[in-house]
Amino acid sequence: MSTIIKELTAKVKGQGIKVVFPESNDERILKAAERLSQEDILTPVLIKTKDGIDTAFDLSKCEVIDPTDYDQFDDMVEAFVERRKGKNTKEEALELLKNENYFGTMLVYMGKAQGLVSGAAHSTGETVLPALQIIKTKPGVSRTFGYFLMVRDDAKYIFGDCAINPNPTADNLAEFAIESAKAAEMFGISPKVAMLSFSTNGSADTEESQKVKQAVKLAQAKDSGYLIDGEMQFDAAFVPSVGKKKYPSSDVAGQANTFIFPDLNSGNIGYKIAQRLGNFEAMGPILAGLNQPVNDLSRGCDAEDAYNTAIITAAQTLTK
Repeated sequence: MSTIIKELTAKVKGQGIKVVFPESNDERILKAAERLSQEDILTPVLIKTKDGIDTAFDLSKCEVIDPTDYDQFDDMVEAFVERRKGKNTKEEALELLKNENYFGTMLVYMGKAQGLVSGAAHSTGETVLPALQIIKTKPGVSRTFGYFLMVRDDAKYIFGDCAINPNPTADNLAEFAIESAKAAEMFGISPKVAMLSFSTNGSADTEESQKVKQAVKLAQAKDSGYLIDGEMQFDAAFVPSVGKKKYPSSDVAGQANTFIFPDLNSGNIGYKIAQRLGNFEAMGPILAGLNQPVNDLSRGCDAEDAYNTAIITAAQTLTK
């Protein structure tokens, strides 16, 4: 177990947190749920599927819910229709809630659990869409996004957005900066947020660099209390000597630990370079900006990934 997961485990253990796992027919999920429950870290809520649940695992400390025999299903249907504000009829709700991701997300929305982890057997869209339709984004946040916690030995950094939005606007980037700073604090990082570009402090003047520059102004105008600066190249953000030379007036340049990429191309490429060439562990993607946490596993994940993601999800429930 990594140091950061140990630290988060200490925070969430004993808090009575429940995390929904819609994919209870997946051996990796059951293995993670067994471990989480037996270690008394949190209570996994397993959604029973038509395939049933493998009895080879000790799930005695888990909560198992069968959607076909759920005594509050009628209330769930009504709550769903109300939440969708005319976008779905009762008949459509009855059909959608047969889907374990929709059912599980409604459990979170109704307060029966505090977070959800899916994606071992479902696509990102199948996990994220119910969350966007039901849980929705927090006030002041227009889009969810996905960040990675990059860990190597004692070094910890936040990279975002690396998972969701191909071409975010300046407004989106400003939101990502503030929400990423909040995420950094959850992991014990005192955030210094760099808004990345191929330009540093006006060294280039293009539509792309101007978008980042505008995002910096918007983020700073929100008066979040976080150090957010840019636009700047990665070396100016990360290397003290380069930051001092290229952007001497910045309190972030050369000291950044939270990095906001200007688009999904650069974000996804950037984290994978750090992972593969820099030997960083990439934990994520972790979704941010939602009213309640929902996280998406890779379909290539293992039980350890599911275990870690559930603990991170639980930790998110303790932050605002």
